Amino acid sequence: MSDQRLSFKEMCAEFDVTPRTLRYYEYIELLNPERAGRARFYGNRERARMTLIMRGRKFGFQLEEIRQWLLIYESEGTQAQLEAFIEMADRQTKALNEQRTQIDEALSELAQLREEILRNLT
Repeated sequence: MSDQRLSFKEMCAEFDVTPRTLRYYEYIELLNPERAGRARFYGNRERARMTLIMRGRKFGFQLEEIRQWLLIYESEGTQAQLEAFIEMADRQTKALNEQRTQIDEALSELAQLREEILRNLT
């Protein structure tokens, strides 16, 4: 990552998020850009945080979980943050596996119902 600061518009483009999303992340204190008047600038720290936020969202973590996890780094350091991530990952893995089971069951039931209706139509 370069030392270059990004403008608000550039940050939105780099992470493919809407301006509303970026403003919301600032509002809930996930990001804290430098300000010059009304302009916002995002340095390496904010870009790294945004990478972690986007990765967390991809894995299905709630924004509050991500915020708390990022705070751990600031207050307790890397080791504590990594340990917290292991716990979060374990919880999320369990939740995703449960969702997969529910989806598999729904797909199976839907296929059975479709076949039953198809048989009744012919």
